Amino acid sequence: MRVIQIIAGLLLLIQASVASAVLDIEIIGAGEKQIPVAIVPMGGDAKLSQTIHEVVVGDLMRSGLFRMVDLAGKFLTEPSQVSYADWQVRGADGLAIGNVTVLPSGRIEARFRLFDVVKQSELIAQAVSAHDGQARAIGHRIADLIYEKMTGDKGVFGSRIAYVNRRGQNFRLIVADSDGYNEQVVLAQNEPIMSPSWSPDGSHLAYVSFETGHAVVFVQSLYTNQRKVLADFRGSNSAPAWSPDGKQMAIVLTRDGSSQIYLVRPDGSNLRRITFSGAIDTEPHFSPDGQSLLFTSDRGGSAQIYRMPVEGGPEQRMTFGEGANYSPRHSPDGSGFVFAHRNNGKFYIALQDFQTGQMELLTEGGWEKKPSFAPNGKLVLFASEARGRGILATVSSDGRVKQHMFTQSGDAREPVWGPNP
Repeated sequence: MRVIQIIAGLLLLIQASVASAVLDIEIIGAGEKQIPVAIVPMGGDAKLSQTIHEVVVGDLMRSGLFRMVDLAGKFLTEPSQVSYADWQVRGADGLAIGNVTVLPSGRIEARFRLFDVVKQSELIAQAVSAHDGQARAIGHRIADLIYEKMTGDKGVFGSRIAYVNRRGQNFRLIVADSDGYNEQVVLAQNEPIMSPSWSPDGSHLAYVSFETGHAVVFVQSLYTNQRKVLADFRGSNSAPAWSPDGKQMAIVLTRDGSSQIYLVRPDGSNLRRITFSGAIDTEPHFSPDGQSLLFTSDRGGSAQIYRMPVEGGPEQRMTFGEGANYSPRHSPDGSGFVFAHRNNGKFYIALQDFQTGQMELLTEGGWEKKPSFAPNGKLVLFASEARGRGILATVSSDGRVKQHMFTQSGDAREPVWGPNP
C-alpha cells in the first residue's frame, strides 16, 4: 500500500507536553508536494512567542502539506532584516516573522508577516489579538492564514472537534481544539452518549443520551451549558442533524414503527415525518444548500446511501455494488459525500462524487466509521481502532495524509468536526 511504503521516515509522533492536551497525534504520510516554509519565532514576550511558534509549526506539520526549513540560528522580526537570497539558498518558499506583545488592556497581540521568498514579495501583514491566556488561539489563526496564502484553501486549525470518550462505564462528551488542546467536558454520565452534531454557528451541540433508560435527543449550549430535550417520544430518538441555516433539524424516531426521518425546529416544534418506507431510514445529513438530505436505509435489502429533497419527494439510491454503506456526510462544496463502506468484514472510509458516481476508498480498512469533513473539505475525521483502543483518525481527501489521535485514557468514539469560528 502507498501509505506503508512512505511510512518509514515520514512517521511523526507529536506528544502533548502540557496537561491541557487531550490527544496525542501521530501523523502518517505527506502531501504529494510539501511546501518548504521558514517559521521564525516571534520577538517580544519569550513565553508567548514559544507557545505561538509551537502551535503554528505543529498545525502546519499536521496538515502534511508543509516542510519546516532549518533556521540555522537566524532570528529576525522586521521586514528590513529579510534577505530573500539567504532564504532562497535555504530552499524556503515562504517565510514568517513577527512580534508578540501584551497590550495595556491585557490582551495579547501578535503582528506577523508572511513573505513569498520565490517571488520576493510580502503576502500578508496582519495583527492577531486575543484575550490573556489564548496564545494558542493566536497561533491557530496565524497558521490558518499561512495555510490559506500558501495553498489557496482555507485553514481549519482554529476549528474544534467533538467526540465521546468512554472509560469503563463512564461516558464523556468532549469538545476540543482541532489539535486536542483546551478540552471542554460537555456532559459526563454513566450511560451511553452518541451522535453529537454541531449547530452551524458552533454554539450548540445536539446529541443522543441514554440517561433516562432509552435514547433521547438533547440540545446543549456550549456557552451556558444549558440543555433541553429535543425529542423524547415513545421508542428511540436518534441521529440529530442541523440544517445549514440552523432553522430546522432532522432526527430519527421509531414512534410510528420502524426508524424514520422527521424534521423539527430546534425548539422542538413543528415535527413532521418525511420518509415513509417502513424500512430502517436513519443517519440523515443536509446538503450545504439545505435542499436535500442524504441518509442510510436498508429498504433495498442492505444498508445503502439514498438522497431525497428536504421537502419530500422521490428518494434516489446513491451507492451500489458489493458491501454495505453507512453514515453519509456531504462535502462542504456539495460535490460529493463521504461514508463508511463495509465489505468482507472490514469498514473503510470512502468518498463518492455526485457527478460521476465513482467511489474511492480513502483508508486501508479495519474498524473505520462515522466520518465527517473538516470545514474546508480537505480532511475527513472518523472513528477507528489502533493498539487495542478506540481512537480518532483523519485522512486527507486524496488519501495521502493520515493522523491517529489517541486519548490519554479510554476509548474515543463518535467524532464530528465543527464549523470554522
